[in-house]
Amino acid sequence: MGAIDFGRLRESGRTLVLQPFRILADLVYPPACSACGVLTAGHRGLCAKCWSGVRFIERPYCEVLGLPFSHDLGAGILCAEAIANPPPFDRLRSAAIHDEAVRDLVHGLKYRDRVDLAPMMAGWMLRAADGTVEICDAIIPVPLHRSRLLSRKFNQAAELARHIASLSGKPLLPATLLRVKRTEQQVGLGARAREDNVRGAFALARGHENDVFGKRVVLVDDVYTTGATVAAATRALRKAGAADISVLTFARALSEPI
Repeated sequence: MGAIDFGRLRESGRTLVLQPFRILADLVYPPACSACGVLTAGHRGLCAKCWSGVRFIERPYCEVLGLPFSHDLGAGILCAEAIANPPPFDRLRSAAIHDEAVRDLVHGLKYRDRVDLAPMMAGWMLRAADGTVEICDAIIPVPLHRSRLLSRKFNQAAELARHIASLSGKPLLPATLLRVKRTEQQVGLGARAREDNVRGAFALARGHENDVFGKRVVLVDDVYTTGATVAAATRALRKAGAADISVLTFARALSEPI
């Protein structure tokens, strides 16, 4: 007679106990597409139409800015922007292009308090991280100013970072980087105005210097547009002695592949 797997028995018992509650929950809150809301077969997923509209960022892409190329130009190729205007961070990786269903997911999390979307989005980001999370020492979210955090009630970048840290087992440092300057909303501002808006906006929290000195860190945000925000945050981390800084976002704005 084989050994009894008590762990499996407990799990089976838990499933049987919870099954009626899950059925009831599905009746009250039917599974729906996370982007458009149409009914689906399961929770935390997309319908076929929205899924087909997601443009995931896959190789080949620029090794620094993560910009997708229309065809493979060879290993280690950089885009013209990365060569002409190198960013202060070491590399950028994003899960998907900021359009269609992806924009709906970002807006749902950011403006409609859909924190239930964060685990799925974080999973996509971890897949797109290209090994940067695996080798990093810590994960740091782009912070909100305390006044905006008070009005919004949560920081969408911190929610994504929290789930990435949970999935990867890497340390999360939500209080290391501070937004010390109350900035205007970046939406609607041009590239130069965005840079001016966030200049000097970030600083390391007092006593947290050892969190980043000589470390490899991953800086997490929801969307990369012109890069002004993550560039300003990167400069604060670099000033504190961070050895390697990767930026990881859920989405990035892009017109067309280059």
